[in-house]
Amino acid sequence: MRKLVVQQWVTVDNVAAEEDGGLSFVSGEPFDDAVTDDPFKNNLIGFIDSVDTMILGANTYNQSKGYWPYAKDQGVYGEKLNKLTKFVASSTLDDAPWGDFPAATVTRDPAATVRELKEQGGKDIWLWGSLRLMRSLVDAGLVDEVRMLVCPATRGNGTRVFEDRQDLTLLEATSFDNGVALLRYGIKQ
Repeated sequence: MRKLVVQQWVTVDNVAAEEDGGLSFVSGEPFDDAVTDDPFKNNLIGFIDSVDTMILGANTYNQSKGYWPYAKDQGVYGEKLNKLTKFVASSTLDDAPWGDFPAATVTRDPAATVRELKEQGGKDIWLWGSLRLMRSLVDAGLVDEVRMLVCPATRGNGTRVFEDRQDLTLLEATSFDNGVALLRYGIKQ
């Protein structure tokens, strides 16, 4: 069975979005050419190679659609991201174009869509950002893993990954030379 894996860029104090919704704390980008000997970039490429489907909320989609389909500065990472099958959870969108790449499929019932996708063959499913969507899918028992890319910064205020209590199981903790730490957690159901 496929897994639903959430990936969040966060600060040391667990802020995933600044008060203005920004991500100025994100470290380690861009991917401007083929990755060869950078363990951090190789890890992210390995992750993107482990998924074939991305699901995102309408806000994350709206923030991303004008950049990522045209992000030549993101090199091989951007190419792989743009080729993923995409679903956008939205109650208002009718379509979700993605530049010259195949459009995302709009779903009005993301939990049902994820359940269906998990039953199909293929690689894992990546939930990208989309904190409200993530929380609803955690509550529905559909999130299998949370990958937190912890950046060497704090913000004090902003939107946190988890707003309430959550029991997690550490799967991996890896630090990189750029100061980012990857923390992978399983969700206790």
